[in-house]
Amino acid sequence: MPHAEFDDDLTACAALVEKADPLRFRSAMAAPVAARHVLFPLYAFNVEVSRAPWVTGEAMIAEMRLQWWRDALEEIAGGGPVRRHEVVTPLARALTPEDARVLDALVAARRADIEAAPFSETEALTHYLDRTAAGLLWVAARRLGAPEGAEGRVRDAGVAQGLAGWFRAIPKLEAAGKQPLPDGRPEAVRQLARDGLARLLRARANRADIPAAAMLPLAGTGHVLSLAAKDPGAVAAGRLDPSAFAERAELAWRAMSGRW
Repeated sequence: MPHAEFDDDLTACAALVEKADPLRFRSAMAAPVAARHVLFPLYAFNVEVSRAPWVTGEAMIAEMRLQWWRDALEEIAGGGPVRRHEVVTPLARALTPEDARVLDALVAARRADIEAAPFSETEALTHYLDRTAAGLLWVAARRLGAPEGAEGRVRDAGVAQGLAGWFRAIPKLEAAGKQPLPDGRPEAVRQLARDGLARLLRARANRADIPAAAMLPLAGTGHVLSLAAKDPGAVAAGRLDPSAFAERAELAWRAMSGRW
């Protein structure tokens, strides 16, 4: 794990995450200081990549933005010179070549955000969540000390986290003209939520060797998925968000207890 000073680049990464992803910012601040050298560049990278398809209505420009990040990750994976950038520079210090390849799959999956076509089936949505939310979570966990054998459990948790975030975003996605679910019927939404909860419980059943500092952004995931399973109509209605107090309280408890 890097032990460099908290320089201007890391400060810029933290500021970007604080503005765009408050839960991950609070999670990083609840982690040990050394872990923030990994988490802030990772989370800043995720902010930049996740919003790249949405900052323009031109598909070609969005593709170019994503390709820029893929090129940067290729440089990191290659072990040679890496472009100077306030996020890429500290990210390169935090990653191994294999991590960069996992994140490249994340960027590639984000092409689905550019396309108007909906996910054709549940498996396609799950694949997207595994490459995006779960890939990010796995890199964070591995860089903070999770063993290779924990990947399946971390990815299960990441898919659950990604699904909860996807459910919460559905009103905005629909307003943007997207069809975010392959099947929007209440029974299908309920089953998706139940599958996400099963993944989360499976991951938490054997979590001792997974560093809590990487997993703190899961705060609120169980609440969202439980509510969606109980009341599928709450998804489209935008009634899934936990209260800010409840989310902060859960994060604080999990940070203190280590029981993510």
